[in-house]
Amino acid sequence: MQPKYRILAARLTDMISSNIRNGIYRLPTEAELCRRYHMSRQTVRQALSLLCEQKLIVKRQGSGSYATGLSADPAQNTIGLMISSDEEYIYPDLIADIRSSLASHGFSLKLFVTGNQLVREREYLESILREPVRGLIAEGCKSALPSPNLDLYEELHRRLPVVFLHGGIIPAPSWAVCIKDDNFYGGYLLAQHLVSQGHTDIAGLFKMDDIQGVERYQGFAAFMRDCGHMVPDDRIGWFTTVQLDALEKKQDTAFLSDFIQKQIKACSALVCYNDEIAYWLIKELQYAGLSIPQDISVVCFDNSYLSELSNVRITTLTHKPHEMGTSAAECMLRALQGIPVSSQELPWELVSRESALTPPQMPGA
Repeated sequence: MQPKYRILAARLTDMISSNIRNGIYRLPTEAELCRRYHMSRQTVRQALSLLCEQKLIVKRQGSGSYATGLSADPAQNTIGLMISSDEEYIYPDLIADIRSSLASHGFSLKLFVTGNQLVREREYLESILREPVRGLIAEGCKSALPSPNLDLYEELHRRLPVVFLHGGIIPAPSWAVCIKDDNFYGGYLLAQHLVSQGHTDIAGLFKMDDIQGVERYQGFAAFMRDCGHMVPDDRIGWFTTVQLDALEKKQDTAFLSDFIQKQIKACSALVCYNDEIAYWLIKELQYAGLSIPQDISVVCFDNSYLSELSNVRITTLTHKPHEMGTSAAECMLRALQGIPVSSQELPWELVSRESALTPPQMPGA
C-alpha cells in the first residue's frame, strides 16, 4: 500500500491540473489541506515536498505554494515558438536561448517556422488550437500591417498564455504582452552618434512590413528633426520580406544597388535596419567604388556575427548577451505560474567599430 503522502500528492496533482485550466495557480494552505483531506501536517508537508521535487509546484516565502505550469505528464510540457526563421541571422541563437531557459524548468520547445508568411501563420495557429501546447511565444508575421489572424490569437489567449516576440501584432489586443527591442530609442541613438561625429546628411534603409523597421525609422527621424536636420523623403529606402528572402536565398542585391544609385547622393552616412542589410550594403557600396567609412559611414542594429564578419567591421547596437531569448522564456514561465506579466522593451547599447568615423572635410569646409 502506498504511503499516505504519495496518495495525497497524486490527488493534489489532479487538483493542480484542474485548477490551471481554470486560471487558479495558488494551492490551499497547509492547514486547509489538512482539514480537506483529514491528514496530518507532516503528511501534507511530505506531499508538498514531493510535488516540489517533481517541479509541479514552487514555494514562495510567506505566500504559499504555487503551480509551476508543468504537467505530471512530461509529454504535455511543451511550449510553442512561432518564429520567422530557424536558420537565418539572429534566429538560431535566439531559439537556443529560449530552449535552454525553458528546459531548465522542465519544458520542451516545439518550433513553428512561418517565413513571415501570414497564411502559414494562420495554418500553425489553427493546428495549435487543435493540439494545444502549454503556452505560445509568437513572432507575429508582417507586424507593421493589420493582422488577419487576430481572431485566432484571441481564441488562443482564452486557452493558454501567449507572449509576443519582437513586434507583436496590429491592432494590439489589450491583453498582449510583448518582449521587444526599444527600437525607437535605438534609431534615435544611432542618429545621435552620427550627428555627434559631424554628419548631417544621413540616409536610412528600413524594413517596411515589420514594426521594428517602422519604429527604428521613427527614432532616427525624430532625432534628426530635433537637431534641425530633417531627412528628406527621398533619402529613406524601404524593403519588404520578399526582397529580404531574395537577398538571403539568391543573394539578389537589386534593391540595395538601386538604393545606392538613387537615394544616397550627397550623404555621408547611412542607418541600416540591421546587420544583415548593412553587411550586404557595404559590399554594394564597395562595388560602386565607395570606401567605408572614408566616403560614407554605416551603422545598424543587432550586433550579430555579420557585424564582425564584414570586411569593414560595423558599428551597431547590442543587447546584453542572451537577453531577448531569456526574457521571453522567463515571461512565459511567470505567465504559466499565474504571475502577472507585462511587456518589456530591451535597451540598446552602442558598439563602435570602423564603419563609422568622423567624416572627411568637404571641399570648402
